[in-house]
Amino acid sequence: MPFTNRTVLITGASRGIGKAMALRLAREGANIVIAAKSIEEDPRLGGTIFSAAREVEAAGGKALAMQVDIRHEEQILAAVQQAVATFGGIDVVINNASAIQLTPTEQTESKRFDLMQSINVRGTFLVVKHCLPYLRKGKNPHILTLSPPVNMHPKWLGGHIAYTITKYSMSMLALGWAAEFKGAGIASNALWPRTTIDTAAVRNLLGGEALAKMSRTPDIIADAAYYILRKPAAQCSGNTFIDEEVMAAEGITDLDKYSVVPGAELYRDLFV
Repeated sequence: MPFTNRTVLITGASRGIGKAMALRLAREGANIVIAAKSIEEDPRLGGTIFSAAREVEAAGGKALAMQVDIRHEEQILAAVQQAVATFGGIDVVINNASAIQLTPTEQTESKRFDLMQSINVRGTFLVVKHCLPYLRKGKNPHILTLSPPVNMHPKWLGGHIAYTITKYSMSMLALGWAAEFKGAGIASNALWPRTTIDTAAVRNLLGGEALAKMSRTPDIIADAAYYILRKPAAQCSGNTFIDEEVMAAEGITDLDKYSVVPGAELYRDLFV
């Protein structure tokens, strides 16, 4: 299996899309570093780093649960050092942790603006910075960032500019790293869904149960990530992938199994 003895560090992997990717790669034999904040379960969100680790090991992978708030550089460093001490290196980094608030300018408090900048942009940058020495020595090293294609048409920016600029910044990081690390043989790509995904954010912040029923499960992102990360790094870098396009390239066009409600009309994501 292509992920046997490869170590994957995933931020925000205690639930939702991050956990789905962890479980998908664990089934392929990967070592998973679960770098997330939750050590006590919030009933609105579900899951902790410890429950996710148990699921990873039940799926066939090895797990390391590390409490990490990527706003704090010392916590990132501790997780990276413990990952290397436990598994011998880091081969893949998945930048999944992100903060969201879909408000217009007047309704966006400065503390929420700063939170999104510090997690989505600064935190993502620092995770890769501190993993980089080990990625350089990794087996088929990849960076995968959960962020959308960059489209500078005003309509994509106008609705919730504070959030949008942070997600676009994450994509710019992904594309910049593809160029910067090309000589080191490290791939860097972004991945984003065509439709909304049934996560705690969708249920609690965006549209509740009604929107969840018009969404796909996180498994489609997990499968798309698997197909990207198994490709040779030298041949797959500098892309802003959409999940449906990744699946189609693998010959998979019937995606109904990923719908929360099979056959339901799906709601397109904010950025596509």
